[in-house]
Amino acid sequence: MPISANVLQPLIDFFEGILKFFHDTVGFSWGLSIIFLTFVVRAALVPLTVKQFRSMQALARLQPEIKKLQQKYGDDKQRLNQEMMRFYQENKVNPFSSCLPIAAQLPVFFSLFYMLRKDLRRDICPSINGPGTEHYANPIPCGASHAAHFLGIPDITDKATGMVLVVLVVLYVSSQLLSSLLMPSTVDRSQRMIFLALPFIFIPFIINFPAGLLVYWITTNTWTSVQQYLVRRTVGPIAPPPPGDGGLFDRLRHPPDRDGGGNGAAPEVEQKERARVHAGGPPPPPPRKKKKRSGRRR
Repeated sequence: MPISANVLQPLIDFFEGILKFFHDTVGFSWGLSIIFLTFVVRAALVPLTVKQFRSMQALARLQPEIKKLQQKYGDDKQRLNQEMMRFYQENKVNPFSSCLPIAAQLPVFFSLFYMLRKDLRRDICPSINGPGTEHYANPIPCGASHAAHFLGIPDITDKATGMVLVVLVVLYVSSQLLSSLLMPSTVDRSQRMIFLALPFIFIPFIINFPAGLLVYWITTNTWTSVQQYLVRRTVGPIAPPPPGDGGLFDRLRHPPDRDGGGNGAAPEVEQKERARVHAGGPPPPPPRKKKKRSGRRR
């Protein structure tokens, strides 16, 4: 057994027990059992998701102070990182909390991938347990006559083909795009564009996954979309990003000056102008126009 499987074996056994409970005890099909396994996993992650949402709300409120630190220590990356970490600790905010729900689902994903290709496949497809079948490099298709059939998918333990693959890919991309479009407004434009492009980047990889894994992915994306809507209704919206903040790409195209300004104006001139306006002094005289000389030169 591969080392990765040995590491994940406790999780594989745990999730396999949940799947077999829904199939053997409740009486669901294997495909429907995968959907309900997804519900169980995502329901267990709801407290973590709410915590992530509250952390994003706190980060949105602290954006003005964060921008001041970026302007003050923009040239010293090491000092900026130190000040940012100290700032997060003082305000009890974890900037990496948004990654926790996604990271928590990775063990489920890898465990289900291994189960559908190895352990659980022997239960779903009894005909592949004959002598010598363990030496095949590629899985033997179960066929539509076995329990691997689900909602028009001939074999949830094998990769989909034909129109079934097209439908699954369309559902995956649509559900992923919907969950990305419902992301909080604090996510800047560049990050949102990356999330919108990810499902298309993953297509060459997911077409080789077992069809049951695509069922899991589509289900978890749909859950994410509904959950984002409900959490925003119950916890409250997240404040939008500051005006003029176009995201990472916009900041790279228009980097701030070393003095912290973003428009390239000299700080001395700006300070004098602000002091004059605050003191109520007269406005500066308009620039004098040069008179055109008429006639020919002598």
